[in-house]
Amino acid sequence: MSADAPRSHVTRRRRCSDGPGSASAAPPRTVRVAAGSLGSVSAVESWLLRAARRRPDHEALLGTTWSALAVEVDEVARRLWAAGARPGEPVGLALGPGRPFVLAVHALGRLGAVVVPLDPRLADAERDRRLAGVPVGAPGRGRTLLVDEDAWAALPAATGDARLLPEHELDDVAIVVHTSGTSGPAKPIGLTYRNWLWSALGSAATLGCPSDERWLCALPLNHVGGLSVLLRSAIAGTTAVVHERWDTDRVLASLAGRLPEEGPPPTMVSLVPTTLRRLLDAGLRRTDDMALRWVLLGGASIPAGMLEEAADAGVPVAPTYGMSEATSQIATLGPPLFCTTVEIAGEDGVPTREPGVVGEVLVQGPTVCRAVLGADDRLHTGDLGVLDDRGHLTIVGRSSDTIITGGENVLPLEVERVLEADPAVAEAAVFGRPDREWGERVCARIVPAAGATVDLDALRAAAGVALLRHQVPRELELVDELPRTPSGKLLRRELR
Repeated sequence: MSADAPRSHVTRRRRCSDGPGSASAAPPRTVRVAAGSLGSVSAVESWLLRAARRRPDHEALLGTTWSALAVEVDEVARRLWAAGARPGEPVGLALGPGRPFVLAVHALGRLGAVVVPLDPRLADAERDRRLAGVPVGAPGRGRTLLVDEDAWAALPAATGDARLLPEHELDDVAIVVHTSGTSGPAKPIGLTYRNWLWSALGSAATLGCPSDERWLCALPLNHVGGLSVLLRSAIAGTTAVVHERWDTDRVLASLAGRLPEEGPPPTMVSLVPTTLRRLLDAGLRRTDDMALRWVLLGGASIPAGMLEEAADAGVPVAPTYGMSEATSQIATLGPPLFCTTVEIAGEDGVPTREPGVVGEVLVQGPTVCRAVLGADDRLHTGDLGVLDDRGHLTIVGRSSDTIITGGENVLPLEVERVLEADPAVAEAAVFGRPDREWGERVCARIVPAAGATVDLDALRAAAGVALLRHQVPRELELVDELPRTPSGKLLRRELR
């Protein structure tokens, strides 16, 4: 072939395997070269298989090595196949944090199915709405397979015809996470294997990733922050220390190396300001027994004085700004992640990196879900920020009324509809107030219906049945009227 001849498309056929060490297992490295983009990788070896091959005896989860985890995951994958999981099709995963969730995520990846993590506390109607709106799978597909606690306990026996995939197609959707928008219900975000890989690489470039990394995860695994810990650990072949629920005393003991059953103390932990507040109030301080390199702190605005308080306690904090649409981290310790570009929309709407300009934060890069890009090929975050002369990003506000409490988004309209369902309530207005522990607390002002008496305790109790715990107002106040513009629009800013 002459030097000027066009290069043909070079590819390797996707093959199935029976698991680590099987006769049909994939070669150690899988690389595809796409026509027109010579040298670009379009498929890579399964992260789980790679970790099991490279670090078979290294701990993956507490008490389980990567090689043992790979064997266990493949057994679960065969059972999920028997239950109906198929490549490219969504599978709802309504399991709490813990080992079953981790096994299911990796098993569905081995099958090429799309993981749809769901909060197990969701009402059936909301869970079904989210599954119906997932933008993957065959058109007109039937009811989406749902794996909750009952279904997990009743998974059918493993089947021998399961197709286990030895590699990940980087542009295939791996996981669909749901995030609350600024002016509507939770929306699905399809994150590809490429998104997750670049997020892990960017995080490692910023925070480091030693071979003995032990990342403590006490966040919900249905959120992008918790999922990121699992997938970063698989990509790097390091250890994820997963707690099944938040327990301040246990996290303190874990960080201090006082839990022999967990082995060496964690080197990393992901927190939101609410959980860091609880740890500091409970006496978190640096000790000689700690191995903590960083607290990755995000999910909400950081209250004034918290970073200084943590520094005084000897606790190293890495503030991060991120979104589900960008596979978690966008900017950590100030600058954008590796291969991520952050710009600010100036007053004229033109993107700029000029220091001191305040405007909407715009993001580009391989961690961003392509489906959410604007016409200008950028993610418009809806957040207001400013860059300094080093290119470090500071978030200065939000361009919406969304309340962020304990790292959870609360849409006022959703809460208002529940409160106004009470016949004694004429109007309800929900807003956030600064809170030392939660970042913001959910508050509501209530206008009683004419001639009616509102029992605030009963109203709060009813809201607790219809809403998730973090959505329930912590403060309820009776008022005669709500502040409005002449045209009747609610002046929410005057409520605070």
